Amino acid sequence: MRIPMPEAIVAVLRTRPKTVISDYGRLMGLAGLDEALSKDVDTLLKLNLSWTKYFPACSSQPWQLEGVVRGMLEAGYSRERLIPIENKTVVTDPIEGCRNNRWDPVLEHYGLEFIALPGVEWETYRFQSPLLKLNDIFPDGIEVPSMFKGRNVVHLPTVKTHGHSTTTGAIKNAFGGLLKEVRHYAHKHIHEVLVDLLYMQRELHPGVFAVMDGTVCGDGAGPRTMIPRVKNYILASSDSVAIDAVAATMMGFDPLSIDYIRMAHERELGCGDLSKIKIAGDDITGVDFGFKTSRSFVIWGDQMLRRGPLRFMEKAALHSPAMIWAPAASNLYHDYLWYPLIGRARIKSFERTEWGRLFESYRQPPAAGCAVESAPVLGAVPEVEVV
Repeated sequence: MRIPMPEAIVAVLRTRPKTVISDYGRLMGLAGLDEALSKDVDTLLKLNLSWTKYFPACSSQPWQLEGVVRGMLEAGYSRERLIPIENKTVVTDPIEGCRNNRWDPVLEHYGLEFIALPGVEWETYRFQSPLLKLNDIFPDGIEVPSMFKGRNVVHLPTVKTHGHSTTTGAIKNAFGGLLKEVRHYAHKHIHEVLVDLLYMQRELHPGVFAVMDGTVCGDGAGPRTMIPRVKNYILASSDSVAIDAVAATMMGFDPLSIDYIRMAHERELGCGDLSKIKIAGDDITGVDFGFKTSRSFVIWGDQMLRRGPLRFMEKAALHSPAMIWAPAASNLYHDYLWYPLIGRARIKSFERTEWGRLFESYRQPPAAGCAVESAPVLGAVPEVEVV
């Protein structure tokens, strides 16, 4: 007998800086946090670091991290069982990124230790699921962090476009945790790989949950060289496909026209059909941000080598010792050309918004045992015991 899929529920709330922390707690309750994640199991908090530098909507926001941590503590999850993690890529540094994106003050206040995945044990895991591409990409076996097995995971993505996958969210956030630094090999078949990640998580994690920040969203050439758009939304769900489908819809895309969402829906790895998703919280009827996906110079070049007219050079350029040029070129373009010439002006505009002022308030760790004074918004939120 075919077992019917559970009802897909995505919680969506409009929010503002003065209430965002408490709103995150309410959001997770609406999305069924207690039913999705056992309190008797350790929970990985999988942050999203798309750039070592801070850029609005690019990586997990500090208020997003704080809202999730505080909300889980208030819901009865033990501090000792919450494990914040993030990996590195050939172009990002998780330790420096944790500092630049101001996760440090939040983690210090709540007594949580950040774990950079390059420093943990990795092991080859033989997946039993019918993976579409990863077994071919990594014929010697797929290495995953040993600590992932048997633990829940909460993903903390942002609402943004992506030059490789059209949109990015909860599903792609696993890309940065389950695959090692050479995961850029998977860009050529990104949609199939994202489906593989869902299969892999089913085998590794007893519970999966996603909390997505759409207070400031990324439009255009994501995941880094974007235009920040203030939209004042937050989303949560235990169905990674459904939350990505809802976020895609809000951005202005047909989710089932995006390959990874459609393929995951067809394989019943989640629900990508908006008509079959229950929206809890605020009505999103008519919400359309009008976002358009474009490609940065770096992503355009990557695609030319992997699938375009320069693909005859792919092996030599991207799968040999000579590939060191690629991350060097990416860092040069993003950090030393685009960021100072274009990105800095966009950050200045963001700093004048309420969310920009909230980000600035996370500069210093708070005094022990008190509300987070670096985020004055928390003055209206009841104290939560750090257990």
